[in-house]
Amino acid sequence: MKVVLISTYELGHQPFGLASPAAWLREAGASVTCMDLAVDHIDRAAVAGAGLIAFYLPMHTATRIAAEFVPRIRAINPQAHLCFFGLYAPLNEPFLRKLGAGSILGGEFETGLVSLYRRLAQNGKLSEPETTAPRISLERQAFRVPDRSHLPALSNYAFLDMGDGRQRVVGYTEASRGCKHLCRHCPVVPVYQGRFRVVQREIVLADIRQQVAAGADHITFGDPDFLNGPGHAIPLVKALHAEFPDLTYDVTCKVEHLLKRPDLLSLLRDTGCLFVTSAVEAVDDAILQILDKGHTRADFVQLAGLFRDVGLTLNPTFVAFNPWTTLDGYLDLLNLIAELDLVGHVAPIQYAIRLLIPAGSRLLELPQIQEMVAEFDEQALVYPWQHAERQVDRLQAQVLKAIKAGEAEGMSRREIFSQVWRLAWAMAGQSHRPAPSLPLNDLVVRPIPHLSEPWYC
Repeated sequence: MKVVLISTYELGHQPFGLASPAAWLREAGASVTCMDLAVDHIDRAAVAGAGLIAFYLPMHTATRIAAEFVPRIRAINPQAHLCFFGLYAPLNEPFLRKLGAGSILGGEFETGLVSLYRRLAQNGKLSEPETTAPRISLERQAFRVPDRSHLPALSNYAFLDMGDGRQRVVGYTEASRGCKHLCRHCPVVPVYQGRFRVVQREIVLADIRQQVAAGADHITFGDPDFLNGPGHAIPLVKALHAEFPDLTYDVTCKVEHLLKRPDLLSLLRDTGCLFVTSAVEAVDDAILQILDKGHTRADFVQLAGLFRDVGLTLNPTFVAFNPWTTLDGYLDLLNLIAELDLVGHVAPIQYAIRLLIPAGSRLLELPQIQEMVAEFDEQALVYPWQHAERQVDRLQAQVLKAIKAGEAEGMSRREIFSQVWRLAWAMAGQSHRPAPSLPLNDLVVRPIPHLSEPWYC
């Protein structure tokens, strides 16, 4: 039986979420076609001949895009069994059922896809009980080396901007899934419930080897938190650096994990880590407590200092606009970013990110959120909310528009920051103050590496 695996968007990376199940399914005897619609077109012949078509949904954006493609896929092949798998599949089960989903797989989905393929290959269709409920599996899997042989070349994807005019080809892999923590706004939590699962070290290294052979100079580890299991992660990067001493990489880690093990910062740096993404989210302690982030404003300030001392780049991300954002609080966020000399480190889109409340979010446990949100919007796949102060929503719209225009014009991060600063002060109704003085030589002395694809949701 022929299987088509489809990805619509994964932050500009060659999708691990296709390469991994492709290896499992081909091992099981399936004829697999992988389509990454973020960089390629629909293969009509492959879709027409498939008995199973499965969409990978790792993100909110990917899910919305997939929903737009489903009618086109169904028009080509209305008979194929339609499956949705990945983090956002079980979260949006009612909506996906309306799109025609026969199966929904969340968590560790590879074994579920293989089982689904075998049942379809044997029976041609599934019995009614097998198609009624989403399946979230957290079983420990013995991973296969991802099969990337039929995916678009790495050069089709996001690249690493070294900050000094040089670029590097980026590969992408995962050393773990899930997370130990229960941050209220995080979409990982409803699926993994505070657990995480590792990809065996030899599999991760083998996956990186094949990407290096395909031209990768840099690897992004897509783990929700690379330091959930330092006993797994640290030996991995040591082995990676020993084998590929010129290869660089980046990881994502929680503030509290980085502060708990500050000794690891120099180790990360020395093994080739160029930057660490950390979801700071806010600099107001009350908001951080609501989000259950596990760190404070002071922790963020301390972490920025540690990174500066070690010579490692911190890439903080934020949910700048949320129900508790005030105009003064937004100005405070901008001011702190400038004071910590992080303007060059922050992707401009981070100044405009608005809190998403997806299905299953722990935020819905809060009475104040229950009173605030409207009915679930199946087109947007969120619970809509409006800020109590309309000026805050208007500022978010203006900031987003200015950022898009600035990036289209090729403006630098500090130039866009200055525009955002002016908009915020104007909306606050206060006399405009010039943006804080920023060290002009900093970018020359210390280039700031970053990925060309900055979106983060």
